[in-house]
Amino acid sequence: MTTATPNVLVEKPRISSIDMMRGIVMVIMALDHTRDYFHIDAFTFDPTDLTKTSPILFFTRWITHFCAPTFVFLSGLSARISRQNKTVKELSRFLLTRGLWLVVLEVTVVRFGLLFNFYYDFTMLQVIWAIGASMMVLSALVYLGDRTVLVVGLVIVFVHNALELINVSPESAWSAPWAMLVRAGFFPVVPDHFIGVPYPVLPWLGIMLTGYGLGTWYTKGFDATRRQTLLLRCGLGALALFVVLRFINVYGDAAPWSVQKDALFTFMSFINCSKYPVSLLFTLMILGQTLIILSLLERRKWKAAPFFLVYGRVPLFYFLAHFYLIHLCAILYRVAAGTPFSEIDFHFSKGFGGIAAGTGVSLPWVYFVWISVVLVLYPVCAWYNRYKSTHKDWWLSYL
Repeated sequence: MTTATPNVLVEKPRISSIDMMRGIVMVIMALDHTRDYFHIDAFTFDPTDLTKTSPILFFTRWITHFCAPTFVFLSGLSARISRQNKTVKELSRFLLTRGLWLVVLEVTVVRFGLLFNFYYDFTMLQVIWAIGASMMVLSALVYLGDRTVLVVGLVIVFVHNALELINVSPESAWSAPWAMLVRAGFFPVVPDHFIGVPYPVLPWLGIMLTGYGLGTWYTKGFDATRRQTLLLRCGLGALALFVVLRFINVYGDAAPWSVQKDALFTFMSFINCSKYPVSLLFTLMILGQTLIILSLLERRKWKAAPFFLVYGRVPLFYFLAHFYLIHLCAILYRVAAGTPFSEIDFHFSKGFGGIAAGTGVSLPWVYFVWISVVLVLYPVCAWYNRYKSTHKDWWLSYL
């Protein structure tokens, strides 16, 4: 009795810290997608364009940068934790089938939620695609061992920026695979149908493999205090390396920083790293903070934990539901604002999912819609979380 109780007490906070971290970034993610569909300047200029943005708009966008890298990293972390209940062969099969399923979801269910059309005039390969493709690669690499996977992941994270120096012409036969693997881009598939790849696989694969390698810190029997110390030290080390590399402006990001009109905008320039494709400095900046937060989440109990845990335990379900809800609300708002539904054109050339440039609301209203969407989805996600907890159907691990 005396030896079993401590193990239970250690296990719950440990796993809960991962779910809570995932829940936090899922909630933040909805802010970015709400801004995409509701903000009046969403299709007018990039909120990180320092010549046009405001500090509040810039940081509204910048804070959402945490979402994709953290989610991909935690996907790798969770894959390594799940190996404790699976053989390597079972884990490999699961990663392969789940990865393939995520890619299918990206080009079907996620795509429709994004664009609300069946024309297939445009398809965007986003984070779900990147996770799915990375999982399929990881399904083969799990046979190599934890340390090897970690080393491969770190090499990719640190070296992939050098590959961007290779110039691949849009007319080249390598243009499409290069965009899907290394450099973000667009390419035609058939006449009048284009694929956009803001999430080329290779850099995201590096993040997932790194997460998988560090997942050994979360295996049973690993000392919790040592794990918290390692997370904190690695996080601080990543941030320190980010500051040094960013300051010298030589390697690690395609967009160098520069002195701006005042100290705040200069700081904004310094932290305005490239996400498409995700750069080394972007990765160090975001994952450094993620590791620190993971360490802090384990050190004490947080009153907000139950709220974020609900979203963190049903991430894919929440991801799909929030996209559809935000997009639907944006269409209803446009109709309520005076545009007849019959006049809304869902072709990509006419707007983004039926939302035209120059329509929408101010930033405070974006925040109001974001909070409303998150709260509306809470009871739905809580119900699904309870359902998953009380049922063992095989398909639940895929949603």
